[in-house]
Amino acid sequence: MSPSHPKQFPSLQTFHYFGAEASTASPADESGGARGGGRGDGERGAGDEPQRQHHDSSYGTFASEFYDLRYLSEEGYPFPTAPPVDPFAKIKVDDCGKTKGCFRYGKPGCNAETCDYFLSYRRIGADVEFELSADTDGWVAVGFSSDKKMGGDDVMACVHDDNGRVRIQHFYNVGQWAKEIQRNPARDEEGIFENNRVTCRFKRPVYVPRDETIVDLHLSWYYLFAWGPAIQGSITRHDIDSPPVSERVVSIYKYEDIFMPSAAYQTFSSPFCLLLIVALTFYLLMGTP
Repeated sequence: MSPSHPKQFPSLQTFHYFGAEASTASPADESGGARGGGRGDGERGAGDEPQRQHHDSSYGTFASEFYDLRYLSEEGYPFPTAPPVDPFAKIKVDDCGKTKGCFRYGKPGCNAETCDYFLSYRRIGADVEFELSADTDGWVAVGFSSDKKMGGDDVMACVHDDNGRVRIQHFYNVGQWAKEIQRNPARDEEGIFENNRVTCRFKRPVYVPRDETIVDLHLSWYYLFAWGPAIQGSITRHDIDSPPVSERVVSIYKYEDIFMPSAAYQTFSSPFCLLLIVALTFYLLMGTP
């Protein structure tokens, strides 16, 4: 191995040869022997010790470079020790309706860690920051629609993959099918999968160049809320047949805290059910004719 090419490393077999079985004399050893008048192997001269030290130094350089190549990542970190990562900051629900808008779907009084689905939004300069969380091990998403129906919608989804990462992806609803779009307006992305929940945070610009698949958020849109399982990092059909939708269009310039009860808690809240209860009560009080 020539010192002028420090990155051309020998194979593992050669490494073993250099480290444990080196017995062939180097050119320096041969010249040293000539100066010593052809001494045998058992005889050593004063010049042998510096030569041996030089060999030890060369081996140490080789071993260090081999370790750098084999055990250091491209960023220079040893593989067993990852670079520090900031922990995911918890979503604050106390700010809902004050400094950000929120939608909660699930049990009355639920928060970002207990709702079936949670979304918040707030303006930060020229961006809108979104926070999403859902009780799922797959994906959670929000769609921006001109009506309350799925189809022709700009969708941002946070997807939990098989490697444990949560990635922010951009989709466009073509009918009932979500097509992934390579142009992704999200930035400052972060996400976590914990306690069987997918939670994420990202920003996207308020204004965007004209594009069919990306809407301008300064306009008001119906928000479509959905979540469901994922297979090998790919989203599949949402968990419920009729995912919740915002009752009216949402403006990023108005912060509200809106709660939507899940199916288990809205049995007696629909007008039809209330009318039925009133009718049954009247029937029981009046009796049969």
